[in-house]
Amino acid sequence: MGLLDGILGQVAGNPEIANLAGKIGLSPEQVAAAISALGVAHTQPGDTVAGAAESTGLSPDALQQILGHLGGEGALGNLGAMLGGGDNAGGLGGMLGGLFGKS
Repeated sequence: MGLLDGILGQVAGNPEIANLAGKIGLSPEQVAAAISALGVAHTQPGDTVAGAAESTGLSPDALQQILGHLGGEGALGNLGAMLGGGDNAGGLGGMLGGLFGKS
């Protein structure tokens, strides 16, 4: 889990994540874990939000808010690929900046 832990650490320190966390009432670490869980759940059978809620313990309402800020389920395809590792994993920060209007 070293790569994933490193990515989540970078995501949690992202100012946009901290801002989103404040709006939703969660910690940046919880939002980072939620984003990861949503990305993973998107690639699995079943409801994405329900799967992420089960794996994180966060409420489906909070996860739905996060999903909305990310751009919906359509944005999760790229996120899931990045969280899955591979050559694109280092681009997660740039993608998050793009999702939140930063480049």
